[in-house]
Amino acid sequence: MFDGNWREAVDRGLTPIGVSLRRTGITADMVTITGIVMASAAAVAIATGYLRLGFLLLILTGIPDALDGAVAKASGTSSLRGAFFDSVSDRLSDALLFGGIAWYLADTEPGHVMMLPVAVMSLAMMVSYQRAKAESLGFEAKGGIMERAERFIVLGFGLLFSELLIWTLWVMIVLTSVTAVQRFVKVWRQASESRPAQPRERHSFRRTRTTRTRSRSAIRGTARRERLRNRPSSNQN
Repeated sequence: MFDGNWREAVDRGLTPIGVSLRRTGITADMVTITGIVMASAAAVAIATGYLRLGFLLLILTGIPDALDGAVAKASGTSSLRGAFFDSVSDRLSDALLFGGIAWYLADTEPGHVMMLPVAVMSLAMMVSYQRAKAESLGFEAKGGIMERAERFIVLGFGLLFSELLIWTLWVMIVLTSVTAVQRFVKVWRQASESRPAQPRERHSFRRTRTTRTRSRSAIRGTARRERLRNRPSSNQN
């Protein structure tokens, strides 16, 4: 949802900041690594029960995540390597954050409540994989009601109002599931429209059999002509 409606406007707003950071010698990789460090710190804070501190560190995790692309564009270093590193760091940050929440719930809640953030993380990975696989096949899979930016916002709400954290996780499970279905349907339709018509196997077999028959006939005809050419003439003395 964020990518489809506000991504371009946000990128334009971040461009001057990216230029300023580039002038100080900061690279896009340094910004990405800073985001990983902030996510690790947020995960530790959440796991140990400091949810408000985790909320602040979550905000600090989102800032580098938004700026690394702007720095890369400002320095002219946008590349496939950078895109790969950024994507891997996003998945790592998600795993750290939801792992921290699972650790916290394991210490504070009975039963299997700790599996809620694990479920959210699994669904988030599915949503991310759908986009990556679709783009590798030449399709477009952006969009959905809960992408990564929305997950950060909703998760921040749950950390800020800790008494609603469990309900927030349930909401994230439902909305992320809806997003996974939305992307699946979107790519399925694109793939169905672009699928080329496949010839029937029966026709292919018939063409192959006909070709073989013609080839055999041609070989027999050539052999017959050779025999006639090499036959001795009857009027020789």
